[in-house]
Amino acid sequence: MTSIKTVLLTAAIVASALLTAACPDRVSIADIERNPGKYQNKEVVVAGTVRDSYGLSIPGTNIGGGAYKIDDGTGSMWILVTEGNVPSRGAEVGVKGRVGTGINWKGRNYGLGMYEKDRRYGKR
Repeated sequence: MTSIKTVLLTAAIVASALLTAACPDRVSIADIERNPGKYQNKEVVVAGTVRDSYGLSIPGTNIGGGAYKIDDGTGSMWILVTEGNVPSRGAEVGVKGRVGTGINWKGRNYGLGMYEKDRRYGKR
């Protein structure tokens, strides 16, 4: 009986360690701006308020994209969306994505930015 409990407890600890190790770290935009080479092509999470938003989408389809600027209180950066919609100004969002420098989209250079992979909205 004790060996079954030990095996289950060990399995739970290993599973929880694997799940938390796969999650990217939440960092401040100031940290990314201070040391962009450290985060280049790495997946990170940032959270803040949308200050500017430009997008294009075709209603009824998943065709769209755009860019929006997020501010976390320590700095701001552009987030590029290649599929789907962009959040509106004032929205509280958490974004997971890959950091890049010299981000270009539709002929416009956004400098330091992030390619969005996932987005979560804050509670209202």
